[in-house]
Amino acid sequence: MDALSLYDLNALVRRGLEQCFPDVYWVEAELSDVRTNSSGHCYVEFVQKDLRTNNLIAKAKGTIWANVYRLLKPYFEETTGQMFVAGIKVLVQVAVNFHELYGYSLTVQDINPSYTLGDMARKRREILKQLEADGVINLNKELDMPVLPQRIAVISSTTAAGYGDFSDQLLHNPRGFYFYNELFPALMQGDRVEDSILGALKRILDRIDDFDVVVIIRGGGATSDLSGFDTYLLAAACAQFPIPIITGIGHERDDTVLDSVAHVRVKTPTAAAEYLIHCMQETADRLDLLTGSLYDKVLARLGVENRRLQFLRNRISTLAIDRISGSRLALMTIRKDISHSVALSLAKRRHQLELLSQRLADASPQKQLARGYSMTLKDGKVVKDIAELKKGDRITTHLMFGKFMSEVEKIEK
Repeated sequence: MDALSLYDLNALVRRGLEQCFPDVYWVEAELSDVRTNSSGHCYVEFVQKDLRTNNLIAKAKGTIWANVYRLLKPYFEETTGQMFVAGIKVLVQVAVNFHELYGYSLTVQDINPSYTLGDMARKRREILKQLEADGVINLNKELDMPVLPQRIAVISSTTAAGYGDFSDQLLHNPRGFYFYNELFPALMQGDRVEDSILGALKRILDRIDDFDVVVIIRGGGATSDLSGFDTYLLAAACAQFPIPIITGIGHERDDTVLDSVAHVRVKTPTAAAEYLIHCMQETADRLDLLTGSLYDKVLARLGVENRRLQFLRNRISTLAIDRISGSRLALMTIRKDISHSVALSLAKRRHQLELLSQRLADASPQKQLARGYSMTLKDGKVVKDIAELKKGDRITTHLMFGKFMSEVEKIEK
């Protein structure tokens, strides 16, 4: 049987398209990706979405050659005040092409600048306006970034190369700062992005005290894959999250609603890691500065105090001699006064002691016993009240000459 080579088949397709589509056509489409190379040629991606589900239903590559792009871009931007970037809806005049190697594409020849911003950009503006009206758009930005953002909750795909780049950058930082990062897996493209990231945020919120910041990262890709980050629920949840959120979900040319409400927006996962390292570096630099300042101030204070001590030491000799001379004279005078006072005081105290001694002698137990009184003890303690005794107690009675023991038989009150 006869068979065509792939090139021959593609050549037939090219000739067929050239015959079927010989003219140029005005086409409505949304720019999903816009890139220029060093030669000035612009390569775009056109998309169309279902109005009800927002799912992609058509996609095509487009080319704007440098000689056309040099005129088309400034004309469009000056007329509309809108940058020629991904996310806008355009009305372009195109020729249909097919290349045996590069496949189907559209060559842009003209653009109608009166066809304003597309659905993607309009949707973003409307969401941002709603967040602003709700008073939440800047809440996350107003949070203080922790001085040491070391405990990091990462929301990313488990297979994303960007997460590996992020982790490696933190692990091998030049200053050797310690970071702990924990992955909370989520889908980062497709129609389940919103629900998946919201679920990850909920899991982080349940352990909010374990983390300092949240990092949402994703590798590069077409702008059309970022539509999941342009939803009101996801943006509102991130704007009101209680710890700072850092996003690195696209290249520099991409800008999502989530980026607009995050505390910090960087270009890539690696840039997110560099930002955290920079925060740690700033803190370390401040500590070094404070340490140096403290060291200098301590040295200066020690110098001042040393000079003060030297001055005081020099004054001590002179002051001591003067003070000793004055004190010697005072002591001599005081000694005479003390001797006289002591003699008087001793005589007075001696008389008082003699009186007290006489009173003590009169009040002594021996005196009382000599007068015919007795003293009764129980267990070595003087009995003062009959209530202290009970029948059968052994007691000792002291008299002037001797003592005797007895047992209580009867108690009368």
